[in-house]
Amino acid sequence: MRRKAVFITGAARGIGRATAEHFARAGYFVGLYDIDAHGAATTAKEIAATTGEGTTTSSALDVADPAAWQACLEQFWSASGGRLDVLVNNAGILTTGDFAEVPLARHAAIVEINFKGMLNGCHTAFPHLKRTPGSVVVNLCSASAMYGVAGLATYSATKAAVRSLTEALEMEWSRQDIRVCDVQPTFVATDMGAVSMPGTRIKRLSGSLTAEKVAKAVFAAAEHRPRLPHPHRIIGRRTKATAVVNRVAPSWLIREVFNRLSR
Repeated sequence: MRRKAVFITGAARGIGRATAEHFARAGYFVGLYDIDAHGAATTAKEIAATTGEGTTTSSALDVADPAAWQACLEQFWSASGGRLDVLVNNAGILTTGDFAEVPLARHAAIVEINFKGMLNGCHTAFPHLKRTPGSVVVNLCSASAMYGVAGLATYSATKAAVRSLTEALEMEWSRQDIRVCDVQPTFVATDMGAVSMPGTRIKRLSGSLTAEKVAKAVFAAAEHRPRLPHPHRIIGRRTKATAVVNRVAPSWLIREVFNRLSR
């Protein structure tokens, strides 16, 4: 199959769905994977209705399960005609609240899905990425990777880990012609954010950033190779302003900025 192929996790709704739609419009064969198998299948059918039969595939995927990753990747490899041009690690969960008041099991689940899920994906997908010339990994990161956000302690920690692993793999895998990068938006007004945060707070943190804008940035990160290695793409005016402050401001000011954002 000459058509490029993209494998997207957390694809049933939100940023994952918007990303799948964007790649499909660009002519990619799209694999939609989500722990919500019905949601992924429904989205895949809706996309195929506009792009044509045989342009999508879908399956249930618990990203915390390496064996599930292996099975889904094999299914996708067969359906795509033996290629994996882009892996988008999007699946994630979010819980807000004071650290000690959030159940420990929930903290563990955030780590399992947000970081271990991406770790599983990168590790199991490597052989397929290596066999596809010019392949790309795009990890969904966050502005909270720059500095821990009160009320989102474990979520911030997982995104900082995503950022660090992205940097390391970008250097390691460049030798195999695999490009690795992440996108770092502020919080986005999706179903996940709306469920986890009060309406006024998610609106304040997200500003005008939408799932569609993040999807556009993910596609740009996959398609456009920078002249110099650059693993991070900062998305949105607020995130870009925060990144500048994070580079040049004293630590006490950075703390105050993130402290005010988290209120």
